[in-house]
Amino acid sequence: MNTTQVAGRLRAQLVKFSGIFSPRFTKPQGAFVAEMIYGIQASQDVKLSAIGRALNEPIALQKTTERFSRHLKVPGMAQVLNEQIVAHAAARVRQDTLIVIDPTDVRKTYAEHMPYLATVRDGSSGQLVPGYWACVAVACDPHQRRVTPLHQRLWSAEAPDFISKNEQLLQVIDTIRNPTQGRGIYVMDRGGDRIKLFTALLDRKLRFIFRLVGDRMLVYRGREQTAAELGRDCALHFAESVIKADLETEKRLHLEYGMRPVKLPGRDEQLYLVVVRGFGEEPLLLLTNVALQPTRKSLWAIVQGYIARWLVEETIRFIKQSYQVEDIRVLHYERLRNLMALVLAAVYFSAVWLGESLKLAVLTARVAQCAKRFFGVPDFHYYALADGIATLFSRLGAWRRPLDAEGAGPQMLLLPGF
Repeated sequence: MNTTQVAGRLRAQLVKFSGIFSPRFTKPQGAFVAEMIYGIQASQDVKLSAIGRALNEPIALQKTTERFSRHLKVPGMAQVLNEQIVAHAAARVRQDTLIVIDPTDVRKTYAEHMPYLATVRDGSSGQLVPGYWACVAVACDPHQRRVTPLHQRLWSAEAPDFISKNEQLLQVIDTIRNPTQGRGIYVMDRGGDRIKLFTALLDRKLRFIFRLVGDRMLVYRGREQTAAELGRDCALHFAESVIKADLETEKRLHLEYGMRPVKLPGRDEQLYLVVVRGFGEEPLLLLTNVALQPTRKSLWAIVQGYIARWLVEETIRFIKQSYQVEDIRVLHYERLRNLMALVLAAVYFSAVWLGESLKLAVLTARVAQCAKRFFGVPDFHYYALADGIATLFSRLGAWRRPLDAEGAGPQMLLLPGF
């Protein structure tokens, strides 16, 4: 099969994928969603002008971007996109699947006129900069380098509808919890060490692995102590060696770990404090309500669950770099939130949709081969996949509905100037 044929099949699959959103939108809105997913993939950009050029419509580019702006302002589009993606992904979330929730930032240092710009902490430099908060949620198996994007949202603490960060994180969790019927184990770093989150998760009967700050008060043998105190005195009976790798370096870590049964003050649920040494000077403190036994296998599963966060860090880098997310420029808050959800849809298409059958898996492999990258395709292959999709779509010329799109109904006709 030549690259033009692969490109045509790829476009047909994108049309079919876009159809999962159609029942929740009008026909023009559904067509807009398909166009945007295609344009984001083809341009690897979130600027409306770049997306419009990728569509190559036989009308003025200004008319295309005006249409985009009009549809991006639809209230609640982001939530609908997130709900439909989670509904489609729900079957991939099993009882012990890890659901990693990771707040991040979108830095906008020079964007003086963007709406509700807030002060955020840049995750790379640690500096306080203008920008927006965001949250990415993915499902993953700690034994595989494959992730399933579930949710992505943007918010500003300066927006009129902002209540609190706790409320934003709970909205993410509830959007995932309902279609997955409570399956999975929620994983968060120290940003999740909030008593309101613990209370909400326990009340919802959800399992979790959260990293604690040292001053978190816990009850051990009837007496309240800080997590740091309990961690210093905890016997570490087990040890493992792991390799932390990114796209450039590898580092071997020797980890020692153990646990203590604890409770939260004022709560009756049995919890466990898992203590890990080897990540830094201070021990890593993990609080979980997953039922544990004092065995190597039982405790190591919790440590692996937290280590899975490294995959999410790679996923966030992939989203930001491959689609130029921090170059987002729309000047309306609703458009910002909707555009971030459309980026999630583009990521889900490349990361998940193309691997759902043997036929599509072959297509995925062929797409990856089309990406012109040095040193082959890395383990975290989504970078190469995004490059390959953009390369293939560039061969198609103007965006139009493929005639052989399986399962695409008439509501998916994509005509310029609708």
